[in-house]
Amino acid sequence: MATTRPTTGATTNDTAIPMGMSDPAARYRTGDDYWTRDDEGPGPQVMAADTLTGDEVRNGADEKLGEITDIMLDVPTGRVAYAVMSVGGVLGIGNKLFAIPWSAMQLDTDSKCFRLNVAKERFDQAPGFDKDHWPSMADQRWAEDVHEFYEARPYWS
Repeated sequence: MATTRPTTGATTNDTAIPMGMSDPAARYRTGDDYWTRDDEGPGPQVMAADTLTGDEVRNGADEKLGEITDIMLDVPTGRVAYAVMSVGGVLGIGNKLFAIPWSAMQLDTDSKCFRLNVAKERFDQAPGFDKDHWPSMADQRWAEDVHEFYEARPYWS
């Protein structure tokens, strides 16, 4: 978004980089801009998970990729691991589900959706599943494959 932070280890020529994918660790750091926002109420830094379910996921071309149906937590670490995105189908019938690494998405508060930098056609190769056959999300190999597909930093690293 519009928030910037100095780069880590910068010298006298401090440069600012936007929060987000160019600086994945930025979302885990704190600073004055995080705590002194003028927004009232919760969000967008801290939000109830159920307020995010049903949100659309769109790519850079503003194409609708899907909709968030679930937010998966890594309970031992207390971190958000994945958003489950539903694509296609009608009323949940015939849809395909995708585990999207949380670090691969950005919340677009202006458009009230999530942004995912993936072409719509790329989902033909994406690792997906259906509502009756969920993968073992705690399986390290599966998790590494999903994060690699979306070129996302693993939440456990």
